[in-house]
Amino acid sequence: MAGKLEILNELVAPIVKSLGCVLWGIEFVLHGKQTLLRVFIDRENGVGLEDCEAVSRQLSAVFDVEDPIAGEYTLEVSSPGMDRPIFTLEQYVALTGSRVDMRLRVAFEGRRKYRGVISGVEGDEVIIMCDDHEYLFPIDTIEKANVIPQF
Repeated sequence: MAGKLEILNELVAPIVKSLGCVLWGIEFVLHGKQTLLRVFIDRENGVGLEDCEAVSRQLSAVFDVEDPIAGEYTLEVSSPGMDRPIFTLEQYVALTGSRVDMRLRVAFEGRRKYRGVISGVEGDEVIIMCDDHEYLFPIDTIEKANVIPQF
């Protein structure tokens, strides 16, 4: 799966950039016979419906030629939103101080789910303050992490 995501990132990032947006991240989800490619884009002043439509049209055209996904799939293009998923170490650094929900690929100390505040990044490890304890999780052990919106 990591190889597929790398190929998709290399294909998608320049298209998104050419349309004045930033590629926030990609989710490639297989559910039985259904495949979903979700592309999150961002922009300094926020993403609008027009941005999502433009990126979707361009990606569809390129994917018709390059055919990076075998078979049928659904393409979704959207803003990462307030509860944005976190994909890269750089995003963790930028979101230092934010509250997050995190799920690990494998249980650590008997649990997979953690809720805490991002304290920073050290090498390839994300530092999370959770339950008055600081945890260091290598980024490749994190299955999913989302910002908890603060109102």
